[in-house]
Amino acid sequence: MISYPTLNFDLGDTADMLRDMVYNFAKDHIAPIAAEIDRSDEFPNELWPKFGEMGLLGITVPEEYGGADMGYLAHIIAMEEISRASASVGLSYGAHSNLCVNQINRNGNEAQKQKYLPKLISGEFIGALAMSEPNAGSDVVGMQMRAEKKGDRYVLNGTKMWITNGPDADVIVVYAKTDPSAGPKGITAFIVEKSFGFTTAQKLDKLGMRGSNTGEMVFDNVEVPEENILGELNKGVKVLMSGLDYERAVLSAGPVGIMQACMDVVVPYIHDRKQFGQPIGEFELMQGKMADMYTTMNATKAYVYAVGKACDRNETSRKDAAGAILYAAEKATWMTLEAIQTLGGNGYTNDYPTGRLLRDAKLYEIGAGTSEIRRMLIGRELFNETA
Repeated sequence: MISYPTLNFDLGDTADMLRDMVYNFAKDHIAPIAAEIDRSDEFPNELWPKFGEMGLLGITVPEEYGGADMGYLAHIIAMEEISRASASVGLSYGAHSNLCVNQINRNGNEAQKQKYLPKLISGEFIGALAMSEPNAGSDVVGMQMRAEKKGDRYVLNGTKMWITNGPDADVIVVYAKTDPSAGPKGITAFIVEKSFGFTTAQKLDKLGMRGSNTGEMVFDNVEVPEENILGELNKGVKVLMSGLDYERAVLSAGPVGIMQACMDVVVPYIHDRKQFGQPIGEFELMQGKMADMYTTMNATKAYVYAVGKACDRNETSRKDAAGAILYAAEKATWMTLEAIQTLGGNGYTNDYPTGRLLRDAKLYEIGAGTSEIRRMLIGRELFNETA
């Protein structure tokens, strides 16, 4: 991770101080172990309490629950700088702090917030969200998990798939069918503790984002108290869809971090690598490549930051949340390929991080809704808004 002159996006002193803090921590404590995290496919769980001490796990949560109450732009900045050091650590951070913590903060009642948020925000508990299933990915409301009422409890049965942090989670926000005959109007969200009895069937062996532990979660007669319904009974789709907007906005900073990581590799390389008796950065073709990478990265940042600011103004837009992560994800994959090309043969070896960056970047074209689903959402929203 390097520092060099770049555009000032005028995000404010608080945002700049947050970025400096997270950048310095990530440079010292995450970047040096990023390659080993990828190689071993193990998350360094000692980071959770450190994130908690820094106030990063409840960045959108009011102070009364232990949060920092800084908002979504701040969350995006933290996500970006962590992902810059290690995209897999960034993904797990986002799953915990946004998909789990932010969902409970936005939709939980007072008792639920008091019970779960402090330990999740301190890093004592690890959080996750369980939405997708083996046969319900893009068609998420086609989920088959059942939650059957039994006295003052609901009994959950089914399987969830591709669950980030699932194998490590102490608390999971889980979606299940409480009224299967009602289709999308029969889904309910629950807060489920590990002690209730869910298990990990398998930890998935992934192409990239290695170390961000992802699993298949099994719920076999898992009893959940009625008081753990998140939001309202049979209103889970509202929780799910609104949560996806914030998820996409925050997670779009993951690809931005990867793009910055590409620059961290390429900028020193074009000075150090010499061919034909001069640094390759002096060749106009290479300068053109750098210009394309730099401008594309900054255009992406501008869109992502603007969407974060809109979230903080309560002007969340479904099409722009989808648009930010659509653009960021596809440009990050492109940029990792450009970084590999810039390094030539070295870029194709595992002695350099560019191959890992490519494998990590591809995830963001799939997770939180595929690029195809995002395009469908954006087009549908635009059509309906102008009808």
